[in-house]
Formats: sequence, C-alpha cells, structure tokens
Amino acid sequence: MKIFVYSYREFDEAEFFQKFSKEYGVELGICKDAPTLENAHLAEGYEYLSIITTKIDAQLVERFHELGVKMISTRTIGFDHIDLQAAKKFGMSVSNVSYSPECVADYTLMLMLMAIRKMKRIMQRAEINDFSLPGIQGGELHNFTVGVLGTGRIGRAVIRDLSGFGCRIYAYDAYENEEVKKYAQYADLDTIYKECDLLTLHMPLEAENAHLLNAAAFAKMKDGVVIINTARGGLIDTKALIDALENEKVGAVGLDVIEDEFGMYYYDRKSDILSKKDLYILRGFPNVIVTPHMAFYTDQAVSDMVKNSLLSCILHSEGKEDPWKVF
Repeated sequence: MKIFVYSYREFDEAEFFQKFSKEYGVELGICKDAPTLENAHLAEGYEYLSIITTKIDAQLVERFHELGVKMISTRTIGFDHIDLQAAKKFGMSVSNVSYSPECVADYTLMLMLMAIRKMKRIMQRAEINDFSLPGIQGGELHNFTVGVLGTGRIGRAVIRDLSGFGCRIYAYDAYENEEVKKYAQYADLDTIYKECDLLTLHMPLEAENAHLLNAAAFAKMKDGVVIINTARGGLIDTKALIDALENEKVGAVGLDVIEDEFGMYYYDRKSDILSKKDLYILRGFPNVIVTPHMAFYTDQAVSDMVKNSLLSCILHSEGKEDPWKVF
C-alpha cells in the first residue's frame, strides 16, 4: 500500500505518520509543501493522496488524475477546499476524516466565555498595567439563551457542555437528533435569531448555507448578540458582520475561521503584506477575537487525523466500507 502525503509536518504529524504507516504496512511518499501543479509529479506512482486544508482546484485534480491518482483523502473534517465536481468528473474518490469532537467543543466554549467576559480587552489592558474596571464588565453564561446551528458530532458535544452551564439552548439542523432533545429545543432559524443571545456555528460549508449569517439574518437578531464560529468562514458574510459590529447589532464575536483564509493560516506571514482587509478590520475591534483556525489542534486530534486519513485510503484500496468516504 502506497500513499503520498503532501503538507507533511515534521513538528506534529511526523511521529503519527511513522507510527501508523508502520502499524498498517503503508509505504509513504512525502512532500513537506502543499500540492501544486509544479510538484504534482512527485505523486506519480501513487494511487492515494493525503492532503490538508490547501486548495485542490480543477486543474490540480485533472493533473493528479493524469498521474494515476484514484483518491484524495483530506486530513480534515471539512472538504470544501477540494473541487468535488472535478473529482467526480475524473472518477476520483474523496474522503475526509473524523476526530474527537471534544477539541472543537472545548475551544468553542472557551471562545464563548472569552467573548462574554470581554477577555480580549482585559488582557490588552493588563499588558500595559491598566487595571481599571470601566468597560470590562461581563456577562454570565447561564443567563444566555444559546442557539447551536448544526447538531453533528461537534454541535452535540457543544450542546452537552452548555447544558452544564444552565443555559437555555435552541438547536437547528436539517436532521434532528434524539440525543440533542435531552438538552435543547429544535427550532427554525427565525425563532433562533429572535430568541437567542448567542449563536454558535457547527455546520459544513455548502452552497445552500454559504453566508447563512448575512445582513438579513443579523437584522432579525437581538441587539448585542454574540456570534461564535469554529466551523467554516464562508458561513458568515464578513462585510455584513463588520457592519453589524459597527452599528452594535452584534455585541461580541469569536472567530476561529474567516472567509478566504487559504494560503494564510498555518504559515509564517509576519513580514508579508496580506491582502486581507476584512481580517485587519475585524482584529481592530475590541470585542472581536480572531484565532487562526486552531480549534481542532490538540495532540489527540492530530493523531486521529493522520490515522483516519491512512485508514480511509487502505479501506478504499481493499474495497471495504469507508466511513470517511465523501463519494
């Protein structure tokens, strides 16, 4: 079994790739860089690829198809960075991975608490020995009505954790889950927008829900609503969010993802001029926390991501059922 790995990271993934490739008898091809048209030829002779969150556009899919690649496995839950139509056109399978939902659930709760306790401003003031109190009085989570949009594994973990804080919880999903009903009430979006003090997003990004939170949605929400997004940046219309922050419709935001983040996160760009005006604007607000797509990033999750990417390729090669197969 041969698998070619792009974006191979020595500092965190390497130990797990070596462990699991040995355990499963996999021969690895390794490239530390993201896949491009210029380095695609390195995958020649490999039918299976393991990638991470880098753009795989139609041209790149076609090039890999020419090289004999049968499947692309992304070491992420999301797969919107892969041109799925192109993959289908060339008969190439795509899979994602699963990992413990606790990593993102923990991070989500952390962002919620930081947002409602105004932790960004508290920490900024403390750095310059400003220990005054005006402007940093926070809220208590048990007083919040929270709307959880998306009740997959991560959304369910967030709901379970929130129940311990004593919140009133609403949930939204196309498919209702009985476990969720122990802690939350399913409702339509308009009800959630009207009733909730805080919204947290846990959906995959699809054409149908792109810019789910847009100007019209913000207009239906309570004044001072708190928005948390640890899912996908494209679920929120960034310009509408900025407007809602400026007119104080939105009271606080915690973002682990933003629109158009490809090619930026996970790289050292401190000396570069970034063409990300919206990012600069968002970071300038005292009530907005922006982190670089880190919610997943724990030792357990990295191990799960590597292991399940390799297993997905192995299962596909053996013609067995693959729980991570997208198509």
